[in-house]
Amino acid sequence: MLPVRKIEKTYTTLEEIRERKEQLATDIQKDNDRFSSLWSQMFVSRKDSSKGEWISSLITNGITAVDTFLLVRKLLKNYGQMFRRKRK
Repeated sequence: MLPVRKIEKTYTTLEEIRERKEQLATDIQKDNDRFSSLWSQMFVSRKDSSKGEWISSLITNGITAVDTFLLVRKLLKNYGQMFRRKRK
């Protein structure tokens, strides 16, 4: 996040306001370019993986899914009463 700049200068002429407006426009454009480059770096596509890497990632994701399922099951078994509605 960019730091917030507080400006306490008072402007007395229209020329000063125009100069400040142009300066802000260039600052906004620089920030926009920076955000655009960071955004594009965030979503870099991966290289094509081989068959072995694909199978390895499939197994890893499967183990993670099973582990998550078992964890949720255990938590609901032990702490499920907190999430259930009380019957009248």
